[in-house]
Amino acid sequence: MSKTHNSRQRTRIPVTYRDEWQDGFGARGWKLDASLMDSTVIASTAYTGEKVPTSVLIHDILDHFLCGFGFSGHRNEAMAVIQLASRTSADIEISFRPMVEEVMHGRILGESIETFLPATLKGLLPDGTLSDEERISRLSRRLGKQRLRSLLLAHFQAIGKEGIGPAKAHWHRAGLDYERRTAIGLCLQELLVRADEMALTRRWQHVRACFLVDNRECGFSIESPETHELWLPVNDGHHAIGNNMRTES
Repeated sequence: MSKTHNSRQRTRIPVTYRDEWQDGFGARGWKLDASLMDSTVIASTAYTGEKVPTSVLIHDILDHFLCGFGFSGHRNEAMAVIQLASRTSADIEISFRPMVEEVMHGRILGESIETFLPATLKGLLPDGTLSDEERISRLSRRLGKQRLRSLLLAHFQAIGKEGIGPAKAHWHRAGLDYERRTAIGLCLQELLVRADEMALTRRWQHVRACFLVDNRECGFSIESPETHELWLPVNDGHHAIGNNMRTES
């Protein structure tokens, strides 16, 4: 890394690439090293889909890792969804609906049903000797499915909003400007696209690398199987791949 790049402190986020992960999913792509021990995290590529301009990996970096949230569990994802929506204008309800349905079937991830549900619903739960699925089923019959769905959706939104303050504080402790998340996300996405193309064209099986995150410029440093550095400025407007791109070997 050049002296110019060492002159400012950057947040370093290690990632690993495999052409096929032996984790039960067999996906090609990248994972944050911080999430390698979490069996629920699936590797992702630079693919963004149609509605959100950044990929799942960038979501994990910006809306989970840099906010201080875990990678799995309904509570962590609720907070991360609010972060995602505030920087990309993603539809919160569309993101929350599948999680609401999981809870409707008694599947609460990351904690017990008693600690997850709001006090108003927890007080209506039937006997704890029943399974979570049966307890939620009885609660659904008592309140009506649509009423329960609406209450759960509001609860997910409330949890998400509770995470805004801690997320801002976590960004600031890292020396990062929380208000620049959209621009930083687009910059990281473009770096990921370039790195993903390199992994495919060079047929790499395993890559060790890291993102270098800063308010003004972000980098992607490939450590093995070859050594490369890709750098892009953090611009408020979107820029095409290659514009202002610096590549160092």
